[in-house]
Formats: sequence, C-alpha cells, structure tokens
Amino acid sequence: MGIFEELKERGLIAQVTDEQEIRDLINRGGARFYIGFDPTADSLHVGHFMALCLMKRLQMAGNKPIVLLGGGTGMIGDPSGRTDMRKMLTKETIQHNIECFKKQMSRFIEFGEDKAVAVNNGDWLLNLNYVDVLREIGPHFSVNNMLRAECYKQRMEKGLSFLEFNYMIMQAYDFLYLHDHYGCNMQFGGDDQWSNMLAGTELIRRKEGDDAYAMTITLLLNSEGKKMGKTQSGAVWLDPEKTTPFEFFQYWRNVADSDVMKCIRMLTFIPLDEINAMENWDDSRINEKKEILAYELTRLVHGDEEAEKARTASHALFAGGGDDTHMPTTELSALDIPEGGIDIVSLMQKCGLVGGRNEARRLIEQGGVSLNQEKVGSIDLKVAADTLKAGAIIKKGKKVFHKAIIR
Repeated sequence: MGIFEELKERGLIAQVTDEQEIRDLINRGGARFYIGFDPTADSLHVGHFMALCLMKRLQMAGNKPIVLLGGGTGMIGDPSGRTDMRKMLTKETIQHNIECFKKQMSRFIEFGEDKAVAVNNGDWLLNLNYVDVLREIGPHFSVNNMLRAECYKQRMEKGLSFLEFNYMIMQAYDFLYLHDHYGCNMQFGGDDQWSNMLAGTELIRRKEGDDAYAMTITLLLNSEGKKMGKTQSGAVWLDPEKTTPFEFFQYWRNVADSDVMKCIRMLTFIPLDEINAMENWDDSRINEKKEILAYELTRLVHGDEEAEKARTASHALFAGGGDDTHMPTTELSALDIPEGGIDIVSLMQKCGLVGGRNEARRLIEQGGVSLNQEKVGSIDLKVAADTLKAGAIIKKGKKVFHKAIIR
C-alpha cells in the first residue's frame, strides 16, 4: 500500500484536483508540498494536529514539506469558517507566535538540508506593490466566482470587509510564489480551505500555462479539527505551559465514544491492520480504546515520559488513589479569598471550569459538581481559605478534575 492509499484508508483525503497524478507523485516521494499556518496565537492547538501528523506521514514517505508561516496573511485574517472579523495583530506579536510555532513543529517534522523547510509569507507579501498586484494578479480573479466561494458566502449577511476579501488572493499568491521559488508542486489544506486552494492552483495554471505542475488536495477533518481545539473551558494547546500533558491526555481520554476510532485512524501512527482489528473489539472495551488514543497522542506531542506520567495519574485518579500530582491546578492568593470564604461559583470561574455563572448554576443544580468528593448542593456554598490551603479538588461531571490551592 502506498502512502496515498494509506491516507485514503485513514479517512484523511476528501477532495483532489488531479487524483492519479497526486497518487503517483506522493507514492514515489516526489511531492514538495506546503501547508499554511497563520500565527494567531503563541501556541498550536489540537485543531492543527491533523495537519502536523499529515506532514509527518508524508515526510516519512520521502516527500518534502514546506511549512508556510503566515507572517503576511496573519495580518489580514482568514474569513473561512468565521462569523466575525479576527482581532488585528501587530508585527511583533505575529513574529513571536511564529517562533513559538517553529519550536512546537520540530517535534513532528524534521527540518534541515534536503528535509523540511519553514518559510514566512511576510517575506514576500509585505513588500508587494499594490498596483503591481492589481495588474499582474487581479486579472486572473473573477469577483463573481470569489463571491460564490463558500468561505465568503457565509460572511456576506453579517458583513465581509475588503481586507478579508483579499485573503484568497494572498493565499493564491503564496502558492504561486512557492511554486516559482521553492519548486512547490502541491498544496494541502482542510475542507474549509478548498476555495482558497483552488484559486492558487488556477492562478499558477493561468499565469504559467495549463501544464504547470501544481496540484491541490484537501483533508477531511481540518475544519472539524479546528472545532476539536475548543472545549467548554477553553482551547486545548500543544504548549505544556498552556495545557499540561495530563490535561491533554484527559482531553483525548474523554472524546465521545462515536469519535474514538475515527481519531485513532486519522491521528495516530498505529498500523492500519491493528486499527482494523480494534474496530471489531467488543463495545465493553471502549475505555481501552480511549486510553490507547490518549496515550499515543500525548506521547507524540509531549514524549514517552510525560505520556506515561499522565496515564499513571489518570489511573490513580479514577481508581480513587488520590494522586493529584499531575492534576490541572489553579494557584490562588489569600487575597483572592474574601473573609468567610469564596463562593463555589466564583471559585469555578477562577479555575476556568465554566464560562459564566449561569453555566455553574446549572451544573450545580443538576448535581454535576463535587468538592473534595462531596456533592455540592447549593450555589451558596462557601469554600474557606483553610480548605484551599490544603488543596480543594473540584469535580465537574464525571471526568473533569481540577485542584484549587492557596500558595
């Protein structure tokens, strides 16, 4: 089985522009492909996970990745899949985020001579002359076609800024530039990027002829993967300072039953024959599947040692062993605690366990919150400073544990 066939069997390929050519190219290790990452935060999150794993798979098969960091496009903001305009970032913030991305990506991709290369599209986009772009690139884009693109249609009712309208042109220009200067012959992206990616392929073929060597392929889950990056209490980051290895492990340990095998197939490097055998396991082994998923992905992001620690802590926690060493923890100051104690709702908010007081009230009224193994019966419960000095364990639902402590 070639790498193309493996990607299809894992459910990673949704659409392609030139299937036979793409199949032949990546199966023989001849693709020099790019995937773009706009540095909108100082850490990658699980929504980027599939793209990183895909680059790793393709590199292992002999293909050459180009990591495109959006120092230029990040200043515009991709409207795809959004209902509002992104917050504008400064050049300094974008550069800081790029450096953070590079460090995290090195766990997945091997950079170096004749290996993967990281480039910043700010190096060419920020120096473009506006009139030159209008004259050289503008004639190759139909406004009518652009407005029919899904990434723009969903924004038309709420308003689409002219700034964001240019994003497709900038992304298409990226492919042209990488094709001309780095020999890039293929682009990958999520299904929410399809219109932007087609624009890049068409731009190259119109400017350089129909025989220009440029092809497009999309992944199935990238837009869904972006949703995976969010939980009720915030984003799930790849940076251990933002999301601890234990929290990361628990995130995957708690995925919905219906998603477990899909995630194992798409995101882990477990051989397909083993995955196919797991598909036939009895339903009673669902927790075993979840633990395999959580361990494999934690190991991939944080290494063997941290994955083993997270698994051990998880076992101890759910077995009632009381080991909270690796439990997510919020450190409070004594100044945070009013005389007479802090109300449980405020404490949950400080710990990031709820988005607002109404959510906390609903969880408590439904019996879904415990404090030090005692069910919380009222939103009026006060947690004393002495309790917090010893460390208070809050349990939300059946699977979310958090420690609050005064240092």
